Amino acid sequence: MLQKIFNTNNSKTTILIRLMVGAVFLSEGIQKFLYPAVRGPGRFEGMGFPNPEFWGNFVGVFEILCGALLLAGLITRGAALAMLVNMTVAIVVTKIPIAFGESFGPFHLRELNTYGFWSMAHEIRTDFAMWLGSLFLLIKGGGKWSLDKKWFENPKKQKS
Repeated sequence: MLQKIFNTNNSKTTILIRLMVGAVFLSEGIQKFLYPAVRGPGRFEGMGFPNPEFWGNFVGVFEILCGALLLAGLITRGAALAMLVNMTVAIVVTKIPIAFGESFGPFHLRELNTYGFWSMAHEIRTDFAMWLGSLFLLIKGGGKWSLDKKWFENPKKQKS
């Protein structure tokens, strides 16, 4: 079971997706602590999250940790799965309501000039790219230049 989690292919180009996804999550996680009022707990409060201090910091720590793991290609599938969940929540809470122009549950719709599909499509662009990049890494693993490949691959398999 663990071998399946760490197993990866020999793709040299997977590092490009790892660099993109990992760097964005690492950067966004750090910014939640550098700018807490606009990126961290303050933003979570504005969205209507209960206990925004906890959730803002929790998400920030997870984004830093998973971003660093993705950059290194270590436990790539686990980090990608965690970020898929993270991005799914972000899309459901902040982007889908834009399509309908309505808040739902405890979550507040932010003020925009327009609502509807095209407004949502514009606002979701980075979230969608990070979601797809995370899905790619969940499926493929860390690739040739990953710590998963270096540390966890079966030595017999490396010779072939």
